[in-house]
Amino acid sequence: MCPSDILWSRNRVVGAGQTFAPAGSLSVVVGNFFACASSDDAFTWGKRSSEEHIRISKEFHRVTSKDLLGTFNASLDKFGPGLLKIYRSKKGAFGQEMEDLLDQLDDQTSDIVSHRKTAALRGLPIYLREDATTFFLKCLDTDILAPVVQGASVAILSVLHDEADNTVRDQAVVLEGDIVLHNIPNLSTAMAYLFGLLYALNIDYPKQMRYSFEAIQTIFFSLGGSRCSQRTRSLKAKLVL
Repeated sequence: MCPSDILWSRNRVVGAGQTFAPAGSLSVVVGNFFACASSDDAFTWGKRSSEEHIRISKEFHRVTSKDLLGTFNASLDKFGPGLLKIYRSKKGAFGQEMEDLLDQLDDQTSDIVSHRKTAALRGLPIYLREDATTFFLKCLDTDILAPVVQGASVAILSVLHDEADNTVRDQAVVLEGDIVLHNIPNLSTAMAYLFGLLYALNIDYPKQMRYSFEAIQTIFFSLGGSRCSQRTRSLKAKLVL
């Protein structure tokens, strides 16, 4: 079963046509946003994920006049190598988590560019001294879903086919314990859509990832840079040297 065949239920990641409607306030805001673009009387989560992706990109462009995926990917290509260089230069100062991340990257033998982008993004909260344990989630495609996403206010879920080799079948965006986007090919695209969704709808960044999203906003997209924190300004200065 390919990633595009994965549909979601609250109880399990399955290949059957089970869907659910979110009840939380953030999910309601997002659901109402997507419903405006739906021709159906009632919006169904996960029914047309490609339309949801397009809707986010269009709304982000309307608000910022920027191409969401194009700008994000170009910025990741530009700043990703610099981020990895910074991580490596001080990896001992960030504990075992950063060392493990970089060691895993060094062990990769295929699709190196994609793995580098993933490492650059996963290392961002570590470098900025944030706890991403409740933000970057993972499960197997046979796992019960509810315990994995329960309590997750804002998160990205990686669905693995095989835990042994970390083969990712799908990436999903989670809001208030519910899957609001899926059928996303990689982590960088998931991060772009999540950022675009939060920014376009004026939703607060998750507290545990505030500085990481602020860095994406100000460094990747050059939005609101004059009001950013000292952590972000310091990182930006290192990247532009």
